[in-house]
Amino acid sequence: MSILPPPRRPIRELPDELISQIAAGEVVERPASVVRELLDNALDAGAAQITVRLSAGGVRAIVVEDDGAGIPEDELPLTLRRHATSKIGSLGDLEQVATMGFRGEALAAIGSVAELSITSRTAECAHARRIDARTGEMAPAARATGTTVEVRELFFSTPARRKFLKTDATELGHCLEAVRRHALVHPDVGLAVWHEGKLVEQLRAATAEQRVRDVRGADFIAASRPVEVQVGPLLISGRVGLPEAARARADLQYAYVNGRHVRDRLIGHGVRAAYEDVLHGSRQPSYVLRIDIAPDRVDVNVHPTKIEVRFRDSREVHQAVRRAVEQALAPSRTADAPGDETGDPLADPMRSSPQTVDAPPSPMPAWRPPPQIQGTLVLQHAAALHAREMPPDWPRSPSAAPVVHAAPAPSPASAPTEEWPLGRALAQLGGLYVLAENRHGLVIVDMHAAHERIVYEQLKARLGDGAGERPIASQPLLIPATFPATPNEVAAAESHTATLARLGLDVAPLSPGVLAVRAVPAALRDADAVALARSVLAELSEHEASALVQRAHDEILSTMACHGAVRANRRLTLEEMNALLRDMERTERADLCNHGRPTWRQVTIRELDTLFLRGR
Repeated sequence: MSILPPPRRPIRELPDELISQIAAGEVVERPASVVRELLDNALDAGAAQITVRLSAGGVRAIVVEDDGAGIPEDELPLTLRRHATSKIGSLGDLEQVATMGFRGEALAAIGSVAELSITSRTAECAHARRIDARTGEMAPAARATGTTVEVRELFFSTPARRKFLKTDATELGHCLEAVRRHALVHPDVGLAVWHEGKLVEQLRAATAEQRVRDVRGADFIAASRPVEVQVGPLLISGRVGLPEAARARADLQYAYVNGRHVRDRLIGHGVRAAYEDVLHGSRQPSYVLRIDIAPDRVDVNVHPTKIEVRFRDSREVHQAVRRAVEQALAPSRTADAPGDETGDPLADPMRSSPQTVDAPPSPMPAWRPPPQIQGTLVLQHAAALHAREMPPDWPRSPSAAPVVHAAPAPSPASAPTEEWPLGRALAQLGGLYVLAENRHGLVIVDMHAAHERIVYEQLKARLGDGAGERPIASQPLLIPATFPATPNEVAAAESHTATLARLGLDVAPLSPGVLAVRAVPAALRDADAVALARSVLAELSEHEASALVQRAHDEILSTMACHGAVRANRRLTLEEMNALLRDMERTERADLCNHGRPTWRQVTIRELDTLFLRGR
């Protein structure tokens, strides 16, 4: 049975109402979309206080009131016309948009799928005017300077769209999230949300840090560090969560470009790259990051909802974000003992001060190459270096203790005057942990994880943190591995020959549609050459080559550090244990090993008192 082609239809112009409904399908997905667009307009009008009133999660009614500049009476009818806006007037304006809204289609799209009315008054007008989007009728109204937009019965004209909406509680949650996204980056604007006549959210004008605390809670402030760096034309500010506070879901990640909330893969990848060797498994970091950049260096007109952007120099932005987050995460909490009484190292993170990424990095301790990179690393070289720092009253354990080795006390003249954040070593437990005492109580250190981080950071400092300067040693294959390649893979192999060589890979076309792998990194000579090549080519096609080179170097150094770190059941003397503690205090990111596992924990005296019921 043959299928007849559909009858040919003539080409004709679509009616304006259908065009508006098509646009509404792109702009208005749910009530939260309406809230977002109306908040953009209120912020562009210079509002200092915005009130959002919802009914049935925003499905029955959305009313947004602001105290902004208002709309002149003669311009009110234009607000309902498609692509009518005061934000841009020429191509030059479009190439450097500095406002939240600019497309001029939101109100027209909303009016095509809901009952819409606008009431507005400027400071020069004696009274407000109200316009009905359905009839175009204007009438006098009463209100102070500002604008009120009422949206009722969303999707009444397109009932099929309304069926896709969730419960009122779910839609309310999305509306609240839309308000919070705006609130995080506009702390000087007060916002209030009412639902069914009840106040459900109120955010008063505050400082940037206080606004983050109000929206995301004190727990996020306690488990994060501030970021404020200038990188060329970019200003990156906000807060990034500590690795220990990472979440199973990526539900606390907020990125802003020039005050507009965006979902940008480039920014997300840059942040994730900064967490690569401090995040455990597939856990997701938390952050609130704002990127301010010259408007002509970013294209915001790439998506109807303005949720996506495109940067003129994507590599510049990616590298800046990565370096800014890395600098915020670099200081270790071992450098300052926790001053709280909870015993949780997350409760008092080191606060990093504003800085410039281009500033020279903080000096690393002198690198001491491990004597046996493939075997058990002996710490005597570190112990000898730190032996002069041991105080005369250093605790000595009984010689009968099976895993504790007492060390002779050094001379009083060499005793340090400062207090050590990680305290003084007491004993070694189970061949795995070092027990130490500081002024807050007991410190427990995973000696292998801690030393692994120390060796890893020393290797990076010794070999150069900008790993692209040195190529990775390669191992030629006796028989080249060939595989059928896609056009994208062939293009990546041909255009990134130098990068592949720096990675220790030799991948070249053998024939049209076939690639041959002739060499692989020496450290990965036992890996599947084809799978490795395909993975690298995919990364090169999607992300920056420099980041890929850096990650490859870091992975190899991480493997070397794991083999070079002190192993379990290795008996350490007190001198060696204290040398390990002092090295931790001087090492960046010493709170976590390079696999993202914690290296130490604090147990306070108060917790011990509670455990043994003291004071009860």
